Amino acid sequence: MNQKQKLLALTECALMLALATALSFVKLYQAPLGGSVTLLSTLPIMFISFRFGVARGVACGFVYSLIQLWQGSGNLAYVPTTAGIVGCIALDYLVPFTLLGLAGLFYKKDGSAKAKTVSAVLGVLLATLLRFGCHFLGGAVVWYEITKAGEWNDYVQTVGMWTYSFVYNITYLGPDGALAIAASPVIPLLDKVLKPFKK
Repeated sequence: MNQKQKLLALTECALMLALATALSFVKLYQAPLGGSVTLLSTLPIMFISFRFGVARGVACGFVYSLIQLWQGSGNLAYVPTTAGIVGCIALDYLVPFTLLGLAGLFYKKDGSAKAKTVSAVLGVLLATLLRFGCHFLGGAVVWYEITKAGEWNDYVQTVGMWTYSFVYNITYLGPDGALAIAASPVIPLLDKVLKPFKK
């Protein structure tokens, strides 16, 4: 990659980060204890992975995770222990949003249109599942006891931490991920449109 291409990649990463951040404020549903269904806010980060490779995708995802941490830093006030705060930072912000950069892992840049579309869908599905796994683990090991102590509702009092975390996280990450997966076939088309600029 020459200097011009590196500058292009950096510029597009910055633009996609700005777009992802802007879209994160477009909330279609806000979960009562944090988390939301947004208007495809994760897709711009995943697009970088498809367009410029997993390494740049992961780097872009990490920067996005820091932005999300800054936006959601008020949530840390509810966590009573240092270990819990570290767990929250890692499992709610740094790891899940960084892992979005793995979306391009299966991308077939030189394949047929069908192969590109299938690989895009699989990549977005993978990144979405990895993100869900992090939030699911965080909900169980960090947030369950906090929520239970706060007596949020009767449901939390009657189910275990894994059931609680799965049900809570699927209510917003399910629709959010489904929207991203449904929109993922656009990625190869957009990459094709922007392909001349990479030369």
